[in-house]
Amino acid sequence: MRLKLVRDNTSIDFFNRARIWLGISMLLMVVAFASFLIQGLNFGIDFQGGTSIRTQSEQPVDVAAYRGALEPLELGDISIAEVFDPSFDENQNVAMVRIQAQEGDERIASETIQAVQAALQTIDPNMTFPSVESVGPKVSGELIQTAMIAVALAVVAILFYIWLRFEWQFAVGAVLALTHDVILTIGIFSELQIKFDLAIIAALLTIVGYSINDTVIVFDRVRENLRKYKKKDLKDVLNISINETLSRTLMTSVTTLLALISLFVLGGDVIRGFVFAMIWGVVIGTYSSIFVASAILLVLGVKRDWSKKDPSAGTKYGHIDT
Repeated sequence: MRLKLVRDNTSIDFFNRARIWLGISMLLMVVAFASFLIQGLNFGIDFQGGTSIRTQSEQPVDVAAYRGALEPLELGDISIAEVFDPSFDENQNVAMVRIQAQEGDERIASETIQAVQAALQTIDPNMTFPSVESVGPKVSGELIQTAMIAVALAVVAILFYIWLRFEWQFAVGAVLALTHDVILTIGIFSELQIKFDLAIIAALLTIVGYSINDTVIVFDRVRENLRKYKKKDLKDVLNISINETLSRTLMTSVTTLLALISLFVLGGDVIRGFVFAMIWGVVIGTYSSIFVASAILLVLGVKRDWSKKDPSAGTKYGHIDT
């Protein structure tokens, strides 16, 4: 017996409330943008500059004691947070100590790191330091700029690819859906104040690729059905196309989510931010390929038969000369 997430010959009307879905998406984007402006992002050591020291001790983490031991060093802003993970042993107490970049220093001095470790070992002589990451202020600024350029270039390249493969209406719908996914992902990280580092940039680029793959599959079917059903309204053709690809879309999303949720639960706190971004991206990418990209295509309209030379051939949803 085969597992079916979607029954055969589905006929769901995805555009019965198309304006409502677009309105919800726009509202979420406004909330995400407002959260970014008000709260900002909780930048990791990659973007903020400074030193991140991971400590491990058999004694319970006492944040006040850690801060008191480091205070005489006068290192400026210090962030200390206990790390929780179900995979840790009972006597495995882990903390993350983040020290801001020192003014005028291009990189964190090794003497500073050694002084911090020595100060923390006054609390527990057996304390170990599994990882130490240091990024200078200049490098962190360059990383922010490079990350923004990478995401922007990815979106522009996809716009160009979709424009060549389909038509400009398809390209606009796909890129607006991608922008929707990126903004909402950044917004959720701002709202929940989850650490935002280079791993999240990698997740954003992966989300862009995943989302556009799903959108292209839907658009391919739309283009086929536009030629097949020349007398049907564009709305009906879009509904038919999405229903025909719905089983594939859900199967891909569900199987991907199964792997990601396993990583989120069992993978440890080091990759948890990356995996959370991927989980959110798969969910929001699936949503946008159905309710955002296709809805924008419906609003813009598209030619019905590319073999016709008459530039006025189109639907009632848009007579646009491409």
